[in-house]
Formats: sequence, C-alpha cells, structure tokens
Amino acid sequence: MSIAPTVNEWFLANRRDLPWRGEGFGAWGILVSEIMLQQTPVVRVIPRLEEWLARWPTPAALAAAPAGDAVRAWERLGYPRRALNLHAAAVAITELHGGVVPPDVPALLALPGVGEYTARAVAVFAYGRRHPVVDTNVRRVIARAVDGQASPGVPSTRRDLAAMEALLPEDAEDARLFNAAAMELGALVCTARAPRCAACPIAHLCRWRLDGYPPYLGVRAPAQKQYEGSDRQVRGLLLAELRASDIPVSAAELATVWPDAAQLSRALAGLLADGLVVSGDDGYELPG
Repeated sequence: MSIAPTVNEWFLANRRDLPWRGEGFGAWGILVSEIMLQQTPVVRVIPRLEEWLARWPTPAALAAAPAGDAVRAWERLGYPRRALNLHAAAVAITELHGGVVPPDVPALLALPGVGEYTARAVAVFAYGRRHPVVDTNVRRVIARAVDGQASPGVPSTRRDLAAMEALLPEDAEDARLFNAAAMELGALVCTARAPRCAACPIAHLCRWRLDGYPPYLGVRAPAQKQYEGSDRQVRGLLLAELRASDIPVSAAELATVWPDAAQLSRALAGLLADGLVVSGDDGYELPG
C-alpha cells in the first residue's frame, strides 16, 4: 500500500504556515529560502528571509549589490559561504536567464551553490515539476516506514532519489504535495530522537514499528565536529568583527578576536581562500 495518500491527507490538515508555502511566493524566494534552510533551523531563517527579500526582491537586485553586502546581511545564519554562492547565483540568473530562476533541474544545478536537493526543491515547489525531493527528514521516514530501519544510514543520492521516486504519485500536484508532506512528517512526527508514533498517520503501515523498533546496526554517517573551539567558530568571530565595521580592520585588531594565534591565522587564511574576506593595504574587509 502506498503511504502517499495518507501522508498527504495528514499534511493538508497539519502543515505549518511557513512563508515559502504561501500563495504567490515566487521561485526566487523559494531558492533563497532553500539555501538559507541548509543546516539552519526554520525559526532562525524566517526573519532573515523576510529582510533579505525586502531588500533584494529579485535576482537582479542582489546581483547589482556588492557580494560583501550579501555576506553582511547573512549575519549569523551560519555557513556564510552560502551568501557568496547566493550572490553568484543571482548574477548567473540575471546574466544567463534574463533574471528569472530557471525551472529545469540541469539549469538549476549549473547555478553556483545549488546542489541536487536544492535544484529539485525549486523545480518542484516553485514550478510544480514532478521530481523526488529528498532531505534528512524524508530519508528517515523512508528508512523507518518502508525499510524497517531506525536510521537511514549514510546518504546516497542515487539510492535515496530512487527510494523516493518509488513512493511518488504519478500526478504532478500529488507528487509535489507528497514531497512537502514527507519532509513535514519527518520534521514534526518521525523525529530522529523521539518519534511521536502515536501521532503518526502511517503508524499502522510502518515496518520499523511493526517489527518492534529494532535498533539500527548499519553504517552511520560521521558525527559532526564540535562547534565550540573549532575553526568554524573562529571564522564566525572574524566575520562578525568585519561585518561590524564599515572600514578595513587591521591585523592587530583581528588578533584580539581569538587567543590562539595559529588557529586564528588558519581561520583567516580559510576565509581569504573562500573569498569571504579580502585583504588590502589598510587591513581586511568583506568583498566589495
């Protein structure tokens, strides 16, 4: 039995009211939201998304601004390289696609910073195309309900897309709905640490539940490194210092940001290599 009709019915009655689900929320807004949502909680994305789209309502508007403005506006969303990628994508959309976000997956994949998930999400949610869209939540729902596994294990784009494709309704609108519904089910009910099986609309179909919740014994994805004391934390502190200044910041001023000089130097070198920071005679600043 397909789980899609039941999950879709549940979603229509229980989905969250999120900006990118609103009527008329365009492809540019969906692209921005999808990039912002990468490894960042929804509650932190919503206010930044609204500010971003008010300032740059079109790709052309962002493309006309300095890349450093995008990094500054990103503030503390994390992984600021995404801001540079989004700016570069806006330039590409403006120059190559007449300022309109393309609807096709190959064209979307050609944009800077757009990967397999984001390309399909934009094609599906902005343009109604029929494609499987797979994130961590979808992988977990499929692993438990279909495969009887507590966890989805190590990601595999080909395998994960095929698994979702097998569940996708033929009708494009039903398929679009199921992509969103499976994500929502994983985010709100079939959660990683404390699944709410009593509230799950497909509990009676879930192989993992019917098999007695067996533990996961397969290969696990590597654990994420601790943030506190990491190079990533130092990079964030350096960027915060530069965002707060309208003029270049000297090396001596940046040296006060972190006590470990070797780690600070390594983090700064990484920011320079990534193009998030530029250096000049007067010091360091965000890209122009």
